[in-house]
Amino acid sequence: MNYLIREVVESDAEAIWKLNQNEMGYRFPLDSTKAKLLKLMKSDDDRIYVAVVDGCVVGYIHANSYDLLYAPHMKNIMGIAVDAEYQHKGIGRALLLQVEKWALYDGAVGVRLVSGASRHGSHVFYHKCGYSGDKEQLNLKKMLHT
Repeated sequence: MNYLIREVVESDAEAIWKLNQNEMGYRFPLDSTKAKLLKLMKSDDDRIYVAVVDGCVVGYIHANSYDLLYAPHMKNIMGIAVDAEYQHKGIGRALLLQVEKWALYDGAVGVRLVSGASRHGSHVFYHKCGYSGDKEQLNLKKMLHT
């Protein structure tokens, strides 16, 4: 299968919005997705890459810089999704590799990601791509506005 990995452009917002809904189950408004995308595209600490097949976006990955006071510089994958029809064709791996290239270029020592406990298929995929770890965490949040 022929696909292209490229940096995101503004017109990719609707495709990313659909991937977020269909593949990850996130219900976030399209207009908010567009606004967030435009903001992140201006950030030096964020990168968003898309996978394109026959002119259509079929996957994306968003990563950002991950800097802590107790660890060296890394990159953090904030989201990755590939349309179900295009999974198991090397696209997800290519998206991860694109972030890894950015990490190396930027002097990061590695790439990290957090995956939901119920996403067992994703965990298998990440392990096959060389990601490891078994740290369990409780993810907490406090909403300040609804």
